[in-house]
Amino acid sequence: MTQARNSPPVTPGSTQPPTPEGVLAEVFGFPGFRGLQQDAVETVMRGEDVLVLMPTGGGKSLCYQVPALCRDGMGLVISPLIALMDDQVAGLRQLGVRAAALHSGLEPDERDELQSDLRNGRIDILYISPERLLQPATANFLSKRRISLIAIDEAHCISAWGHEFRPEYRALASLPEMFPGVPRIALTATADPRTRDDILNALGMPDARVLMASFHRPNLIVEARAKASESRQLLETLQNHREGASIVYCGSRNKTERVATMLRDKGLTALPFHAGLSSVEKRATLMRFRSGEEMVIVATIAFGMGIDRPDVRCVVHLDMPSSPEAYYQQIGRAGRDGEPSDTLLLYGGEDMARARYWLEQSSAPDHEKRVMQARLESMIALTETTGCRTQALLACFGENLAQPCGHCDNCISPVSTFDGTQAAQKVLSAIYRTGQRLGAVQLSNVLRGKLNETIERNAYQHLSVFGIGKEHSEQWWRAVIRQLIARGAIRMHGEYGSLALQSEIARPILRGEERVALRLEAKAALTASAGSDGHTENDRLSADEKPYFDALRQWRLSEAREQEIPPYVIFHDSVLRDIAREQPSNRMELGGIKGVGASKLDRYGAAVLTVLREIREPASAQ
Repeated sequence: MTQARNSPPVTPGSTQPPTPEGVLAEVFGFPGFRGLQQDAVETVMRGEDVLVLMPTGGGKSLCYQVPALCRDGMGLVISPLIALMDDQVAGLRQLGVRAAALHSGLEPDERDELQSDLRNGRIDILYISPERLLQPATANFLSKRRISLIAIDEAHCISAWGHEFRPEYRALASLPEMFPGVPRIALTATADPRTRDDILNALGMPDARVLMASFHRPNLIVEARAKASESRQLLETLQNHREGASIVYCGSRNKTERVATMLRDKGLTALPFHAGLSSVEKRATLMRFRSGEEMVIVATIAFGMGIDRPDVRCVVHLDMPSSPEAYYQQIGRAGRDGEPSDTLLLYGGEDMARARYWLEQSSAPDHEKRVMQARLESMIALTETTGCRTQALLACFGENLAQPCGHCDNCISPVSTFDGTQAAQKVLSAIYRTGQRLGAVQLSNVLRGKLNETIERNAYQHLSVFGIGKEHSEQWWRAVIRQLIARGAIRMHGEYGSLALQSEIARPILRGEERVALRLEAKAALTASAGSDGHTENDRLSADEKPYFDALRQWRLSEAREQEIPPYVIFHDSVLRDIAREQPSNRMELGGIKGVGASKLDRYGAAVLTVLREIREPASAQ
């Protein structure tokens, strides 16, 4: 990994230090800050600590990159993943920023060259993992450099309550001793109130300013659906997203392999990603994903953190996440470019009961189990809510969305409910009468009066509850069972996953002291078009503009392959769309388009103008 040799982003001949506004315009090509970015930048510029909570795609990186280029010294960014570091470094180098990453993936000569650049002040921003930073030799070496700021990216990793907790992050409490007087900025896209407090305590930043943007992502269509035929439901969803990329999250390594194989057999480009793969396999998969190839990644939670591919159009969960925090982080990997994108969670009663069972068996201390239990229950409640699902999700982060979002499944297709008290009583009675020994399938058979070997062997056909629900299908009864599990009236026990009563919740229902409203199952799947007018930004390009956009994307792909970098590092699709619409004819006009900074104008301006001219001239000659 060779180091960039560009000059620092300061106006040539200027003796004045760069300003945040000047760097934003000159280096990044943006006319102004958005949201809380300016507050965050100004706080760091004053030398104060700050915690920034901003949703994925909200522009967190600029909050530390801009002040790092304005303050005296080198910006130090602590990041958890090599892929994330390399993505950020590649993007900054395209902007002319002297960025580098220090990690285990460097060859010896690359490491030597980087150390030389560091000694001689030729690096503006250095990315490093916490493990590497805390090595005595590295810490000693960097303590002798002038550091402008320290950014702790993906800061939820430092919290014992964070969904991607990394124990080595806890040692970052020593940063003030290593770098006295250097302001710190911690950033994350997902942290509930408990995690936020833990981040501040673990970093020793009790007086830090806390800036929290809205977590609402209006372009994400949030949908949760009960499992029926998992493979069929997954295929139906992915068929609507042949363009761009999709991510399918599974709860185990084996399942990722099985699902990826099934999808390939159905003609989709699908690759598994999990911690059991070799480093070579994981690197090859990441390279293909970052290259812009249309594909499906089937992964455990080991995949995706910090990967900046903007055109992930769909995220599917085949197993329920352990908390709303983990769920929000994972669906946040969709639609980073602001385009409408689908998220689908498939869930079942067995999943809920099993999650509760394993939590009960956990050897974690009681106080930890209580927190984990609360988060799991919040996740289960989120799946079965009959109101706005986005409102319920944001409430988990302490945010009150005043109006229903209008783009989740329950807003698009409002849920119908019915008085399910009698149905619930029948299920609970059947569990009790059968000795709390049956799973959901056999329990449904008892309710429907369906004889089989198990029922006859145990003489369940002679019970008063046998056949009391024969007017309904197995799917109908399993939906009732699932909702009672979600409600906590039923739990799983034993090695075979038998269903049992949770007495304190089930008893009032059985006695008729508590009414039970149940949801009628939705029949149809949603697509991204349901949450919008059915058109993506690409569709909104006119017939005259599309040839320019297509030609620019083809040029970008060739350029990216030559440089061995992701295409979106050169220009995001949104920038190419604006160029296709504006069709600039000279450098000045091209430089006025948002996202085209000075370095990219110098590097790519002539090539972009040539692509436009080659499309324009044949058109004008006709």
